[in-house]
Order: sequence, then C-alpha cells, then structure tokens
Amino acid sequence: MTEGSEPDEPRVTLADIEDAQARIADVVHRTPLDTSRTFAEMSGAAAVGLKLENVQRTGSFKIRGAYNKMAQLSDAEREAGVIASSAGNHAQGVALAGDLLDIETTIVVPEVTPAAKIEATRGYGAEVVVEGDIYERSYEYATERAAETGETFVHPFDDEAIVAGQGTIGLELSEQFPEIDTVLVAIGGGGLISGIGTVLNAADSETRVIGVQPEGAAHAKPSLEAGEIRELPDIDTVAEGIADTRMLETTFAIAREVVDDVVSVSDREIAAAVALLAERAKTVAESAGAAPLAAALSDDVNLEGDHVGVVISGGNVNLTEHAELTRTGLCELERYAEARLALAGWPASVGDVVETVESRGAELDVFERARRTGVDEPNRTPVTIGLEGSGPAHLTGVLEALARLEGVSIVERSIE
Repeated sequence: MTEGSEPDEPRVTLADIEDAQARIADVVHRTPLDTSRTFAEMSGAAAVGLKLENVQRTGSFKIRGAYNKMAQLSDAEREAGVIASSAGNHAQGVALAGDLLDIETTIVVPEVTPAAKIEATRGYGAEVVVEGDIYERSYEYATERAAETGETFVHPFDDEAIVAGQGTIGLELSEQFPEIDTVLVAIGGGGLISGIGTVLNAADSETRVIGVQPEGAAHAKPSLEAGEIRELPDIDTVAEGIADTRMLETTFAIAREVVDDVVSVSDREIAAAVALLAERAKTVAESAGAAPLAAALSDDVNLEGDHVGVVISGGNVNLTEHAELTRTGLCELERYAEARLALAGWPASVGDVVETVESRGAELDVFERARRTGVDEPNRTPVTIGLEGSGPAHLTGVLEALARLEGVSIVERSIE
C-alpha cells in the first residue's frame, strides 16, 4: 500500500462487495480456480491458482460490475436506457445485463475493438456504435450523448457499484484459495484490482496485490508513485482490453490503499502467456487476460514460495487473432522457427521434407510455395515453412537435417 496521510473513509467496503455478491449470485458463474503445477515450477511459486474469468458469462469478469450497477438503477433511469463505452468486454457485460433487466442499451466502442466482441455485444440485443480510434474518444462520445439524451452512462470502471461487483472475484478467491499470499491482476482503468484488493486487504493485509500492465499502456505505476493521476498521451499494445490511458478518481483512490506494486510486461511476453495457457491449462485467454500470467513468469516479481492467484480476466478473442498470438508466443519461447527453402525436383522433394520433420519430432505448421524473388535460383522451387519444436536446439537440429537432404537448401531461417 502507498505511504502517505491517513486514508479517508473507504469508497467501497467489504460490506458493499458482499451485498454485490448477493445481488448478482443468480446471474454470474462462480468461476473455477485451476491450480497449475507447471506454472508453479516455472515461476518458483509454491502453488499457482488460475482464476478463470475467461469462462464467465460473456467471456469476462465485466458482467459482475455491470449487473451490480444496473440492478440498482431507478425505474426512471431504466426507462431512459443505458449507454456505455467499452473496448469490448464491458460492452458485453452491459448488453447482457440490459437483456436480463429489460433495459435498452447502447454501446460505443473504438475502432480497434475485435469484430468477435462487437458481434457478441449485438447478440445480446444492444445497439453498437463504433466511434473513435482509441477508447478515450469512445468514452467522450458516449458521455456527451448521455448528457444530451438523458441515458444513464454506465462507466466501465470508475464507479463504486462497478468496483463492488468486480470485487466479488476477491470473495471467491478467498474461499477457493485461503492460503493465497499474492494475487496478480491486470490493470486497465483499475476497477478489477480495486475490488479484488479491497477484499483481500480486508481479509489479510499481508496478502500482496500486484497490478500488471502492458508496457505500451503503463500508466498506473507512475501515477501511484507520484500520488496523482498521470495520463499517457497515447497507447501501443496488443492488449486492447487494458489499453486505457489512465485511472480515474474512484479507482485511483482505492488503488492507492490496496495495491502493493505494479509491473509491466511486453506484448511478446503476453503472447507467450497466451500460448502457454492454451497448451498447459487448455484454456483460451485474450491478451489482456493473459497479462498477469506473463508477469508471474517474468523476472520482475519474486514469487518464490508463495501461493499465487493469477486472475485470467477474459477470453474474448477471435480465432485468427488467437492463432497469431500463440505463434508469436511460441517464437518468444524459442519454440517456433520459420525458414525459406529452395527445392530441386519439385514436387518429389516435398515428401522428403515432411518425412524429415516428422522423424525429428517437430510439427510442420506451415508449408507454402513462396513467390519467387531475385535471390531464388531459376531451377529451384522456393517454399516457406514454419516449425514448432521443444526449443532452439531441437529446431536447429531439424533445420540442419533438412539442409543435408539431397535437393534441399536453406536460403533463410529465423534461428541460428
């Protein structure tokens, strides 16, 4: 917790979160805590528990806060309808809550929002308006429209009812993982970590609450260190779900009291975490949802001997993006190689390449005839291949075996 003067009365209390839990109990799933021996060994922790909010209704934790907020609206506010701005997950949470509570909803999303999230939001009956190149522009449009139309604006994070709803994850964590020493939580606007931190701080002030942000949207640490909100001029990250430029008053005030530290991870580290979650935990996570695991597996957090909770906050990612993330992740883990080959005797030599890769225990992910360039010999056929293996030594051995084949030469490769 940050040092300073005596704190004011808490904006969100444990009692508020317990009330929220009762209010949303028949709507949200109590998501599983999946323990992972693999990730414990990789991080040095005594145990790692993955809190799988990616299998929550709408594919993320956001339904918790959205429903808690909207269930408390007055009849007049419900009649006026609801408007929200979101990068995708809050959109679906508000849309589903609106459907369940019979409230008309309009969601404003930025241009970077994945198509899968937009279509899912419309599937819950909401009107979707695409406005702005980043979330901040969408937010400005939505608040201006709310002032003009009288619609109730449901903020994605800077609202006590939203924070209380998200904090119900902390209540579940305390019950499912009572020995927890450290929890890693992604920070966008700060609503999720504020809620979870409030619960864990009330239960055991020794539990570390560590926030995780992508390097291209790392506003929280400088803000907490300065004791005032710092806004980034721009953002640059694959993790669009936590691509906020700043916290706001409510979440910043709470975070100052309950967050112990904030670390940043690269987009490539996030991609590696996405790949590992798919391979080892058999679960699909979006980039924002995988960021806390990336931090757990980095050198920036000492988890030696700890019982560690890792909140996988969302799994809303389209299949093409997930495939690209996992491939990038495998490259980051040095388990994927690309090469350009020149083949004589096409297509007979294709079989030799495939057989050699398989005999060496690697996976041939890509095999494509390439467009001929100036470096290619006229009597050779250029192809590109993608190989998945256990590590750089394995992949190097496979490529060396290919180079020894008659009629096969390697023009370029991505590992040495």
